[in-house]
Amino acid sequence: MSRKKLVRFQENEENPNVIQAGKPIFETIKGSWNDGQFKNPNPLVVELACGRGEFTVGLARNFPNQNFIGVDIKGSRIWKGSSTATKEGIHNVAFLRTQIELLDKYFAADEISELWITFPDPFPRDGDEKRRLTSPRFLDMYKPILKKQGVLHFKTDNTDLFNYSLELFQRREDIQVIGFTHDFYQSEWKDDHFGIQTRYEKMFSDKGEKIKYLKCRFI
Repeated sequence: MSRKKLVRFQENEENPNVIQAGKPIFETIKGSWNDGQFKNPNPLVVELACGRGEFTVGLARNFPNQNFIGVDIKGSRIWKGSSTATKEGIHNVAFLRTQIELLDKYFAADEISELWITFPDPFPRDGDEKRRLTSPRFLDMYKPILKKQGVLHFKTDNTDLFNYSLELFQRREDIQVIGFTHDFYQSEWKDDHFGIQTRYEKMFSDKGEKIKYLKCRFI
C-alpha cells in the first residue's frame, strides 16, 4: 500500500465525519444519526456510491439545514470528501464506509428523508442484474429506511441502465414516479441541483453524453 493511502486512511481514522469499522460509533449509529453524529434533528439525505464526495459535500454547502451522508466502500475516495468538508468547516456532512449491500445495518426504519443514486456501475450483463443499485433487491432494502413520502433520486449517463430502472419503477405498484428526463441539463430540475457535478458526471457531460434523471417515492 502506498504511503499516500496510509496517510489518508490514518486521517479517516482521526476525522469524526468518517464512520467506519473500528470506531465505536460504527456499531451504534443505526437509528442514531441525528443524535449520535450531527447533534441536531435535521432531515437525513444519503448518497450511495458517493466516490470522492463532490455531490454530498456540494449539497451540504447549499442546504445547511439538512444533514448529508455519503456512502462508499473505498476509504481513499471518502478521504477526499471528508477532508474537503473539514477544511471548509462544513459540519452537516458525514461519510459511511461500508458496502451498500449492508445499508440496512446502519439505518433504521424511516430514518432517511432522501436517497440519491448517482452514476452507479451499470453492471450491463444480465447475470449481474442483482448488483445494480436500482434492482428489486436494493429497492426492497431502501423502502423501509426511507421515510413515508421520502424521495429517491437517480442520475446516470447510461441509457440502458436508465431505461431498465424506469421500466422497473413504473411496473412496481409501491413506487410513484414523480418525474424523469433523458436530458437533465435541459430539464425543469436543472437549477434545483445548483450546478453540482461529480467528477464522473463532468467527464460524461464533456463527452456529449446526455445525463438522465429520475425521481420517485415509495407508496
